[in-house]
Amino acid sequence: MTLTRGEIERVLGPIDEHLAAEIAATEATEADLTKALVWLDADEARVNEGDHLPTGKVAELIGILETADDEDGYSPPTRQADDWVQ
Repeated sequence: MTLTRGEIERVLGPIDEHLAAEIAATEATEADLTKALVWLDADEARVNEGDHLPTGKVAELIGILETADDEDGYSPPTRQADDWVQ
């Protein structure tokens, strides 16, 4: 099931149409998007703790968000990883 704009913005906050469409096209879940955001926020700490680098949809989403950050000036919300645990 494709993520809706509302689900994407619930995780990322306000984003433009292009980024929302690119994320939705991955067919990732809201949980995948949340994991990608957590990795972006604390990647060094997670690797230092021995976590494996993400693969699959999560890795694809990380690439999209990193590119958006570099090219479009999008800056993902920064939060502690515990804030994302539901």
